[in-house]
Amino acid sequence: MPPLPKMVTEMANTLIDKDEDILQASLAMKAIAHPLRLKILCVLADNELSVQDIVDSVGTSQSNISQHLAILRDKEILATRKDANRVYYRIGDQRTLKLVGMMRDVFCSI
Repeated sequence: MPPLPKMVTEMANTLIDKDEDILQASLAMKAIAHPLRLKILCVLADNELSVQDIVDSVGTSQSNISQHLAILRDKEILATRKDANRVYYRIGDQRTLKLVGMMRDVFCSI
């Protein structure tokens, strides 16, 4: 097998040196690996939705959705905005948004 190009090797070494980024990526992937959380992220995509909108789209109980939203929020994957008595959720990290978009392209395309 031929050796990797120098640029690829340098990029890999740069990524390995950024332990904080590696840890954040690992935690994000672990959090989104659950089927319901992944479905929530696919529903959100580049939208901002209320909890009830997410419940209606995903099709499970509000308490179940709220538990999963709390996990995604704690891992800093989701951001929130409060308007009166409603909380709106969106994907807060652009890298996660890009990852979800790529997963949708790969796994959800016709």
